[in-house]
Amino acid sequence: MTTHAPQATQSVTLPASLDEAVAALGAMPAAVPVAGGTDLMSAVNKGLLRPSGLVGLGRISELRGWHYQDGHALLGAGLTHARMGRPDFAALIPALAAAARAAGPPQIRNAGTLGGNIATAAPTGDSLPVLAALEADLVIAGPNGTRREIPVSHLLAGRDMLEPAELIGFVRVPLLHAPQVFLKATGRTGPGRATASVAIVLDPARRGVRCAVGAIAPMPLRPLEAEHWIASLIDWDGARGLAPEALAAFGEYVAAACVPDQAPPVEGGEAPALPPAVLHLRRTVAALARRALGRALS
Repeated sequence: MTTHAPQATQSVTLPASLDEAVAALGAMPAAVPVAGGTDLMSAVNKGLLRPSGLVGLGRISELRGWHYQDGHALLGAGLTHARMGRPDFAALIPALAAAARAAGPPQIRNAGTLGGNIATAAPTGDSLPVLAALEADLVIAGPNGTRREIPVSHLLAGRDMLEPAELIGFVRVPLLHAPQVFLKATGRTGPGRATASVAIVLDPARRGVRCAVGAIAPMPLRPLEAEHWIASLIDWDGARGLAPEALAAFGEYVAAACVPDQAPPVEGGEAPALPPAVLHLRRTVAALARRALGRALS
């Protein structure tokens, strides 16, 4: 029996600042940035990736905290899920803290980072629907100290990609000081990958409801018509409560928008029945949306 060791990484660079990391990536175009490494090392171990160099981001202290700017929180891309799950962060952005606590077992939460979750852009990334509902922006660091901002949704949809030698530096999130809820369903008991997830964010200043559904498509989905409809039913100057029937209708509205019928109805006939798996997914999304909105309004 013969064993083959994987090809060793040629170089490892450990910059101390964000601009140094960008410069290192510019000097080594084939190098890969690494922070927590939860997704990167999984790809390496499966033989899917053999980086010729690594740029470690663990020593860049500015990426591991956050600060405030013009009514927003500027979150460092190196924030771990474990750090975001703590009470002080939960008081700031509750839905993102809930998503971080649901990201997986402790070893994943201690290593995995916010920026890595965004850059990997896996459909099951727990932070992604929250960031979509919050309408967060990314601060991208480029060569020669340049910075540019793009919506998170644009990166996830492929409308605006990272250029060579660019890094996600910060995530700019509005501080709404309003109820936020994140819920997800998994295929088993305990931490696991989401089969569906829903983030609900209330925006009283704009009298709006924002909803994003994750894990069922390549990127989070926003049921905009359902958002506008349910926002029109809420008494924003009163108790903000809704009847159970309205919550149930919202859940069905969201589910129908995000898990549509697979085939159009035959002319003069009824729509074909949904396959059991699709029907189960639609029911799951409806239940998550209904419960998340109910919790936010309560």
